[in-house]
Amino acid sequence: MLLHPIFTTALLVERISANAVLRFGCSQIVVERLDPLVNPSVNPSPHVHQVVGGNAFSSFIPESDVSQLANCTTCSFSEDLSNYWTANMYFKARNGTYKRVGQIPNRFLDGETGGMTVYYTSPYDNSKVTAFKPGFRMLAGNAEQRTDGGVTKWNAICFRCYNAPNFGGDNYAPCSDSTVDTVALPNKACPGGIRTTIRFPTCWDGKNLDSTDHMSHVSYPASGTFESNGDCPATHPVKLPQLMFEVIWDTAPFNDRSLWPEDGSQPFIFSQGDSTGYGQYGDYVFGWKDDTLQRAMDANCFGATCSQLKSQAFTEANKCAVQNSVDEQVDGWLTSLPGMSGM
Repeated sequence: MLLHPIFTTALLVERISANAVLRFGCSQIVVERLDPLVNPSVNPSPHVHQVVGGNAFSSFIPESDVSQLANCTTCSFSEDLSNYWTANMYFKARNGTYKRVGQIPNRFLDGETGGMTVYYTSPYDNSKVTAFKPGFRMLAGNAEQRTDGGVTKWNAICFRCYNAPNFGGDNYAPCSDSTVDTVALPNKACPGGIRTTIRFPTCWDGKNLDSTDHMSHVSYPASGTFESNGDCPATHPVKLPQLMFEVIWDTAPFNDRSLWPEDGSQPFIFSQGDSTGYGQYGDYVFGWKDDTLQRAMDANCFGATCSQLKSQAFTEANKCAVQNSVDEQVDGWLTSLPGMSGM
């Protein structure tokens, strides 16, 4: 079986493999123009991000143990003080105004406010992975990309158009079905919203916690994929857990075709000005406490509960906050994308 776990329509979760699959929700902690990975110390950064995780997030995050800098997290595992972020999705109406698209809480993660679902997965052959180290950070995707290619050859980044509410009978497999998954943004109205899936590189050079482009110190498998137990290249021999983001964009409120462009083209655009979807990307700054992530992976923990980890209810997680440091409007109807004058 090469698919991620299938969550049935019932309230029970069926486990189909013996490998570790952490799957948990993280509420939104802030939405603003800051990017401590690509634009450190720049305030404001060029475009808006939606951010989840620990409250150490700011325009600059020191390359140290983030778990010692943050004291709370919006994630349901309270020992995960990492930060995860993506560009925001906006709707562009026919009259040229923009409105930020919200997110739908994922299944079995009731109480999550906006945000995303985070996965950490070990190989299906149950081989050992090495958890990320304090100071580790990386990037998946390319915000400037506007054509097919790049990480898409590893089946790493895609969209799914839900044809009905409640996730439209989705089988949870990411980027695996060419009849429903697309690398470009869907070009039709999606009654149940649009799912974003971003899978990060799973091989590490074993030395560098970051690189100039935030990608060179990591790699996708030399052949095949992580799911097919593809080998890591000799240059990046250390196998990491597969980190994956899943965001369910609540596009249904914008499905009135009279508001769409007159030519019928899809009206959604990411905050860096990308209306193709090829520029979809994700950022990651590791911040798990001590060796908690390694212990969870070694114990083959599954879902949002793990005897090796401490959990918190979303009523507690949602109290964690970061004070917005950029004085600008990012919600409501806007005449242009924040930071993107003329767009």
